[in-house]
Amino acid sequence: MDRLFYIAKDEEILNGDATDIYFMRTIDVLRAAGLDKVKVRAEFHVVNLPRNYKWAVFAGLKEVVSLTVTKELPITIYAMPEGTLFKANEPIMVIEGNYVDFAVYETTFLGILRHYSSIASKAARIKKLAGDKSCIFFGARVVHPAIQPMVDRASYIGGCDGVAGVVGARLLGIKPSGTMPHALMIVFRHATGDHTLAWVWFDKVMPNDVPRIVLADTFLDEREESMIAAKLLGNRLYGVRLDTPSSRRGNMEAIVREVRWTLDLAGYKNVKILVSGGVDEDEIIKLRDIADMFGVGTSIAFPPSVDISMDIVEAYDEKSGRWVPITKRGKLPGFKQVYRCGDTFDDQVIPWDWEPAVCRDGSKPTPLLRKFVDNGKVAEPVPSDQEIRSYVLNQLRYAEI
Repeated sequence: MDRLFYIAKDEEILNGDATDIYFMRTIDVLRAAGLDKVKVRAEFHVVNLPRNYKWAVFAGLKEVVSLTVTKELPITIYAMPEGTLFKANEPIMVIEGNYVDFAVYETTFLGILRHYSSIASKAARIKKLAGDKSCIFFGARVVHPAIQPMVDRASYIGGCDGVAGVVGARLLGIKPSGTMPHALMIVFRHATGDHTLAWVWFDKVMPNDVPRIVLADTFLDEREESMIAAKLLGNRLYGVRLDTPSSRRGNMEAIVREVRWTLDLAGYKNVKILVSGGVDEDEIIKLRDIADMFGVGTSIAFPPSVDISMDIVEAYDEKSGRWVPITKRGKLPGFKQVYRCGDTFDDQVIPWDWEPAVCRDGSKPTPLLRKFVDNGKVAEPVPSDQEIRSYVLNQLRYAEI
């Protein structure tokens, strides 16, 4: 094997090798038949969102644009801005060009958009439920290391306040967020007989800009370990993390309330509580009024799939010089635009050249699909990751779950 890991190399993705074989065969057939100049418009959309989802977050556009521009593919891309909250049966991206020029990349484009959008959508739901409480993505350990940075980025632009992955944080231009593993206390317990010395040494060694968040459930009761940490570190203790194994968890809400009550009673109201370990939407709803932070990994890293598909919706007729609506059965033909009224998510999906209805307040709706690539060249730059995240958070203020 010519590599250490079963991952596609950059050049393989750029060259279109990371694809389904039937696209390569399709291109061979079309070229042999003299149909390699058939120009189409292909629409990306979701027919059905995951169960209980009213919306999803469109993510991954940056990588699609990067691939297209790097290869100078002679295609034009219209898309919603990355980070846009969209609904089922809305076109989120449209490719215009000769079909043979991008057919081999359908697999790659869909893989990027589906994976990114699935993770970003789940992260957005978690952040929406957490409200003003911090949510850190702890999912680096549950995905293949080759895609850690991508998963970190998807969770971050989806709304997470930080990521634990070192490479992902570096590429995002932020500092990684994290606490300490149980292994640290276990080693200290074995070597010194006192696991709490791990917290003291952590405080001695770590730079001042690293929050002193102690993992407080390794050997003793959560309340007891939290109090020991508070007394040892005093006002240098930023918070305690409760990562109680499911085998001993019981009622997590009761545990958090007990720790909060005890810390407050002893005068440590400033000490924050971070809950991690199997955290998902239901647990956040139960704990958001008493916990200060959440560490969420698996539920974001392995979310319900946002099943984006691509379908040809128009083909160009050389004789008449017109675009002809065409698609397979069960799909709506024609090039479409999505118009949105303010922050209401009251959207209109209409043929591209039709005039939209005015909004209920009399204002004009905003077209969501914009041209990001024009014949292989950047037409509009994709915003920075921080700008995309801010865009998502602003929309979440008005979105309902």
